Amino acid sequence: MRFLSGRPITKLGLMPPAARPGRAGVALALIVRDEERHIAEWATFHRDAGVARVIAYDNGCTDATIPRLAQALGDRLTVIPWDQKLTDAGSGREIHNQVLAYAHAMRNFGGRFRWMAAIDADEFLVPKRAESLDGALAHLDDVPSVSLPWHNFGRNGHEEPPEGGVVANYTRRAADPMSGARGVTNFKTVVDATRVTAVKVHSVEIDGAAVTWNDRGERATLRGRFDRGFYSSDHLQLNHYYTRSEAELAAKIARGSNQRVGSARHAARVRRNVANIEAGEVEDRAAPEFLARVRDRSAPAESGGL
Repeated sequence: MRFLSGRPITKLGLMPPAARPGRAGVALALIVRDEERHIAEWATFHRDAGVARVIAYDNGCTDATIPRLAQALGDRLTVIPWDQKLTDAGSGREIHNQVLAYAHAMRNFGGRFRWMAAIDADEFLVPKRAESLDGALAHLDDVPSVSLPWHNFGRNGHEEPPEGGVVANYTRRAADPMSGARGVTNFKTVVDATRVTAVKVHSVEIDGAAVTWNDRGERATLRGRFDRGFYSSDHLQLNHYYTRSEAELAAKIARGSNQRVGSARHAARVRRNVANIEAGEVEDRAAPEFLARVRDRSAPAESGGL
């Protein structure tokens, strides 16, 4: 027990919520702290992708993050105060605040929606063919969990934050999402919360089993999803803008880790991850191409001449 006492609790069991009549759509759970630079773009992107609701857990924001979310999302936004640090009173182990937020979202909101995803403000869910998140998932019928591999984007040559936003300016990513490099290969999941029985940051258990599916509807164990044959982004891609500009990377390192890691070790780990991402890059325009499709769809038709 002494060995465990310093380690946070990163997995929580969950009694799934009941499915509400007429449930539909995709909801996102998001924990935020001082993300004002890019949060309006994140919110607008997912609004245009048809998100039904964003449940934002305010982890002590001191800037304009929450007002900018509200301006972009309107009545699709629910904000929950979440500035806390909780421990198990018996062992003294910290309860991972992000995992706790995700479990809260799934239990309290998950029954209202067909799908729920817990992602960060540097992660964008990109429909590859469809014009909405719903459309990108429609072919999966009763699949309860879709694991989406990170597609990691690095600095793209930017020393300072460029004008024009993230999607337009960051179009090169690590060539191999399944490289196996620690800190670079990972997943987030889109789930049917009514079947989730345990929650971690990067995985969930379904009906008591450590299983998941890819976006083609192929099943694997949670360990098995790291096999190359599981990889798919045919319908829905998870873009992870890991660092953005060099200036933002330096600020990310300066903020320190959300775990109990020394500053020098944290800095070395982040720099190593960036080096792995940028070691071999390919162009990826899935996100700007999605936005172009949305604009084409919403643009008024030109009136014909007589």
